[in-house]
Amino acid sequence: MTRIVCEQLAPQVGRLAENHRQIVRTISETTTAGADILVLPELATSGYVFESPAEARECAIPPDDPMIDEWTAAVDGDSVVVCGYAERGPDDVLYNSAVLFDATGVLARYRKTHLWDREKLFFAPGSQPPPVTPTPFGRIAVMICYDLEFPEYTRRAALEGADLIAVPTNWPEVPRPAGERPPEVLIAQAAARVNRVAVACCDRSGTERGQRWTEGTAIVSHDGWIAAVAEADGRARWDTDLAAARDKNISTRNHLFGDRRTDLYGSPR
Repeated sequence: MTRIVCEQLAPQVGRLAENHRQIVRTISETTTAGADILVLPELATSGYVFESPAEARECAIPPDDPMIDEWTAAVDGDSVVVCGYAERGPDDVLYNSAVLFDATGVLARYRKTHLWDREKLFFAPGSQPPPVTPTPFGRIAVMICYDLEFPEYTRRAALEGADLIAVPTNWPEVPRPAGERPPEVLIAQAAARVNRVAVACCDRSGTERGQRWTEGTAIVSHDGWIAAVAEADGRARWDTDLAAARDKNISTRNHLFGDRRTDLYGSPR
């Protein structure tokens, strides 16, 4: 069995060193406590509510920053971690990025391709689809927040063999009817069910410059049901066999991918 943990953090803009220490401490404590796969929030290094492009740039780090080396050094055993951060890329271009790593180093990098609202004022969109990376626990695809709302993206990851889609997020709180789950969680459930792939969404916590967050962290099983949500300690935990997601048979006569009619809806324009 594989233990997946999502841990909500509350990074703050302008507190890069403090945010970094929080990430290192969380990686060390959570992987030592038995997490095989740990997912942390979007932009965990920088916070989210930037006032200007200049402020965003001050909070960004290059992909080879020593901070990331400290993250990998904090991993216990064979555990793998996904963490979002503000990346300062070549030519000083900023990206909303995430990195997948273990104790040996970085396994995959991803730049968010679908930017939400004011993110477009600060970041450039990525130009590559999410990598699907083999790990000792299964094949992991990395997306970031709004990426999950594009079914073409989640289907692509599933077709490329993903067992788990790990999604660092920052979900702004939005109104919803009493008793309803956050809309982003409903989207994660739909993506999981129509692709038979587990989805682990790690939201952030706290209030930042007046912005309240949903704190809607959820891990969804490959059947589309909620397997875990954040508890009082800000952690969602789920023990599972990720390989179960590889069986795409949904009845004695139906195969989720084999039944597709790409001749009818392959490449609409």
